[in-house]
Amino acid sequence: MRYMSRLWVAPLLLTVMTAGANAQVFEGSINGGVSKLSNNGQLASGFSLDDGWNFAFRITLNSWTYFGHEFGYGYNRTTLLLQGTDQGGMAIHQGFYNMLVYATPEGSRFRPFATGGGHFSNFVPPGASAQYGQGSNKFGVNYGGGLKVRVSDKFLVRADYRQYLTGKPFGGSQGLPVSGSLRQNVISVGVGFIL
Repeated sequence: MRYMSRLWVAPLLLTVMTAGANAQVFEGSINGGVSKLSNNGQLASGFSLDDGWNFAFRITLNSWTYFGHEFGYGYNRTTLLLQGTDQGGMAIHQGFYNMLVYATPEGSRFRPFATGGGHFSNFVPPGASAQYGQGSNKFGVNYGGGLKVRVSDKFLVRADYRQYLTGKPFGGSQGLPVSGSLRQNVISVGVGFIL
């Protein structure tokens, strides 16, 4: 009898989830811009990372009137420096999830937003390859904001600012005596499509 009284829960949950799925607006976008590192990208005893460039792919599901979820991949290109001397190009791969909070409702032409979430970064030094599992993996948090401008029913342009806080790479078993965090500021613009 106790189980019979709870049978109404499953249809209610299904109705709520279906209503939410029908209300979702899907956005796909590509951004590009600059990647700036705080403290001159200082890692340890003469090692540092130079500022560079970034591009990112983002998938956004706007599930509610003022809220959305964003998943993505970012590629950052920088240079590893030893006492200011170029040691070669270096990649930072990032995967991220962010919650978006909009200042205007879904369907508005201008949509300013604030965002926050978590990410991982894979720092790949010169001569190494992420494809073979090389590099230093670090987890962190990120936050920022931006503006989306709908230019037609199916297309938008966007400007983003994100700050990524991550532990410094290459410490411990990888040989460098590093500690503390690395602050990466990414400023980008992009285009997207809406479904």
